Amino acid sequence: MAAKLSRRNFIKLSVLSGTGVLIGCKSSGSKNISADARFDTIVKNGLVYDGNGTSPIKADVGVKAGKITAIGDLGDSAYQLVDAEGMTVSPGFVDIHTHTDTKLLVCPQGDSRIYQGITTDIGGNCGGSPFPRGKEYAAQIQDKPASERREWVELDEFFTTLEQNKLSINYATYTGHGDIRAAIVGSNDVQPTTDQLKQMKALLQYTIEQGSFGMSTGLEYAPGSYALENELTELCKVVAQCNALYATHMRNEDDHVEEALNEAINTARNSGVNLQVSHLKAQNQANWHKAPQLLKMIEGASNSGINIMFDRYPYVAFSTGLTSFMPLWARQGNREDRLARLKDKATAAKIDEYAQSRIKRLGGGKNVVITSCRTQGNRMYIGKNLEECADISGKNMLTFIRGILIEENLGVDMIGFAMSEDNIKLILSHPLGMPASDGSVYSPQGPLSTDMPHPRSYGTFPRFLGKYCRDEGILGLSEAIKKITSVPANRIGLRQRGQIQIGYYADIVVFNPGTIIDKSDYTDPHRFGTGISHVLVNGEWTIKGGQHTGAMGGMVLRKGA
Repeated sequence: MAAKLSRRNFIKLSVLSGTGVLIGCKSSGSKNISADARFDTIVKNGLVYDGNGTSPIKADVGVKAGKITAIGDLGDSAYQLVDAEGMTVSPGFVDIHTHTDTKLLVCPQGDSRIYQGITTDIGGNCGGSPFPRGKEYAAQIQDKPASERREWVELDEFFTTLEQNKLSINYATYTGHGDIRAAIVGSNDVQPTTDQLKQMKALLQYTIEQGSFGMSTGLEYAPGSYALENELTELCKVVAQCNALYATHMRNEDDHVEEALNEAINTARNSGVNLQVSHLKAQNQANWHKAPQLLKMIEGASNSGINIMFDRYPYVAFSTGLTSFMPLWARQGNREDRLARLKDKATAAKIDEYAQSRIKRLGGGKNVVITSCRTQGNRMYIGKNLEECADISGKNMLTFIRGILIEENLGVDMIGFAMSEDNIKLILSHPLGMPASDGSVYSPQGPLSTDMPHPRSYGTFPRFLGKYCRDEGILGLSEAIKKITSVPANRIGLRQRGQIQIGYYADIVVFNPGTIIDKSDYTDPHRFGTGISHVLVNGEWTIKGGQHTGAMGGMVLRKGA
């Protein structure tokens, strides 16, 4: 139930900071107020959830110069009015785990993000970021404009490119451990020398000083998978000293998930770092029973003083590259090295053996669906599972997998159906958990419309609020909004974001809690959800009446700025 706005709270919430104006009573109308006192925007008559889990209040929200400057009964003295009558007014949603990154250069409007209420994406996850690159790469691209690249030597160079291109959403990032390792050590299964480890630590600290919010690892992916626990601990000491966050895609998420979680907890304990466990799951049916034990391990670590939380997308399927069907030893080196192993009869047989074990653990080829190919001749396989692909190609599944990886130069994406609905509810409702998409920017139009991405890129937050919180009742609306606003904003260390408070940036979502729901699915993913009417990003009215205005008010967010 909405709390009544008492006179004390009204005056407390109605100080128009930064303009020298006090809105202590209802405005008498725009004709009696100077232009300097007029708000840029007022979001009127909505039920305002501040993002802290408290009861909502019926109030207006005033915006000036990109920030929230008043909350209360504000009249209509504004250049534009957003009608929120009968609607929920929430802070903008913060997605703490994404792979948006360079796709923002292709679709700076951020279509699949902004239409679901996301105002801030955190990229650079799972050990991969578009930076840093080593000396060899720097020499190759020294004469190539930054705007034409998809990789950058330095973080600041990437950020500058994004800013010059303009954005509709805010973007922040971690530094990918895999990219640091590749830049200093290389892409093979070798351990860093003492001097190389020092260089890795220095490079990590440099990226954080330039604005990275911490380090991510992808310990199921090469070359990050070749790191031993000591290397991770030493790097995490740097992250801890910088008061940044360590986000880990753990070394295993199925048969050995407990051991992997224990490694992550030990790394946090020994380094003092704040730990974010990425997309927590117990994958494959044989492991579904492990989810409660994983949560107990996390609770135990938290109770012992470790700063630990986790995130999870609200879907039963994961998404990754088809190269995950290659064993780690086969993923060493450059692209040519990996392709050569797929073509060599001796190594191909060993790769097949590993791929067969993955398929078996996933419950068969019917649970693995191809979602992207680049060559026209293979696009017929998009949306088909491995059994169907084998039938179409006239090959067995293992031969098909190797063949399409060779033909596509390893660039094949897939989804795998491997998790349970009960575990989704258990994980998303836990006090230490928060929803995150693990997705990226896509659009129903243009070059990002040609693949069949996981629906999480379009539907994570409407699905969480609609299916899981409203329809299945795993959380009340105040707590649900807190989990997708102030919790991730505070977790990553964003300043003045994630709450509807005076002085905070005006990232605001107006939605209908009775109708908000995702529409994207596995067969037709390029669909926006419903129920979100308006979105403001840094005060810019970006979604208006359910349509993109073309506003480009997003910012690149740097740690410490």
